[in-house]
Amino acid sequence: MLFFTLYGGATATALLLCVYLLQSKVNIIAPGVTPPARLRRWAVAFFGVVALGHGYWLLEYACGYDKHTLLYELLSVFDAVTLLITLFGLMLSMLQDRRRPLRPFAAATLPIVVLGALQIARPDVDFLSVMVAYALSLYTLFTIYMTFAVRQYQKWLRDHYADLEHKEVWASHTLLIMMLLCLLNYGFADDSPSFLLIRMSDFGLFALLLWRVETLSQLGEVPEQQQADPEEEQARITLPISCRRSATDCSDSGNEAGNEAFSHIGQLLEKECVDTGLYLQQDLSLSQLAAAVGVNRYYLGQYFASQGTTYYTYIHDLRISHFVSLCREAVAARRSFTAQQLALESGFRSYTTFASAFKQRMRQSVASWLSEQKK
Repeated sequence: MLFFTLYGGATATALLLCVYLLQSKVNIIAPGVTPPARLRRWAVAFFGVVALGHGYWLLEYACGYDKHTLLYELLSVFDAVTLLITLFGLMLSMLQDRRRPLRPFAAATLPIVVLGALQIARPDVDFLSVMVAYALSLYTLFTIYMTFAVRQYQKWLRDHYADLEHKEVWASHTLLIMMLLCLLNYGFADDSPSFLLIRMSDFGLFALLLWRVETLSQLGEVPEQQQADPEEEQARITLPISCRRSATDCSDSGNEAGNEAFSHIGQLLEKECVDTGLYLQQDLSLSQLAAAVGVNRYYLGQYFASQGTTYYTYIHDLRISHFVSLCREAVAARRSFTAQQLALESGFRSYTTFASAFKQRMRQSVASWLSEQKK
């Protein structure tokens, strides 16, 4: 009874989540967040596949569990292929630096179909065990791939956004690893306690996945960002205002125009970002800063690289300098304050991000620096 209760509960929960994500126009967990539409669609597909899989396996167990029937073999193949494809699509859609194609991963599931067909043609040979081993190996390889993909995505975030704590996807990777452990247990364990443990873990996985889908914000960057040809990017550069005022002041050569624009970047950043206090805006992205300055986003990133810094470091240095000024003013005026309060006023969304950036810039912790200022 416990087994069927857990299995039925997991089936009903997956179905409800599928309907909720399909029909709901607002988020319950994070009402103010707009998640990527592609991520929500893949979550609907994943929960739908899980609900179907749990449902027909529940019926299979209720009607009599027999591994040697044609229905069992067909269900095994269908379950493995659809679960892997929807899970791969779901995980890839969480990475918004660029759109990674799903075709190679879908093609990698074709051996599962072949092994299933061989099992039907040769029922005297156990091809299903080979199929399970292959599916788990494929899942393991995808987990390894996602480790590198998430690290690449993290670097992209650091280059384009000043606040990272609410846009990280390591929680998504944790979800992937948790599911891998469950599938390993599911594939090689035949005892009832193991199956019950997997069914109980379903609810935790569903909750974590729903939280990730509803709290992962749609980023303003172009998802299809590719490794563009530098010459092509150079040709698409938008010159700064000072160079646009007079066409005769700028060379007709693309490279010379680019150099002319490049020489004005520092002045424009000082005018449009520092003097206006734009860097105090939370969630300020490289694209938004580039639009304010009036230059191409790619070219602005190249400018930071030529200065031996990054967009992330540039914005945080300005914010930390602002924090230092606020702190010294408060100490001089003998006003009470907290580091967290001043960090928020300086443009940081979270104290964790601020403390990390502060230590990297000042070479000491916030607490030790404050104690020196108050002496």
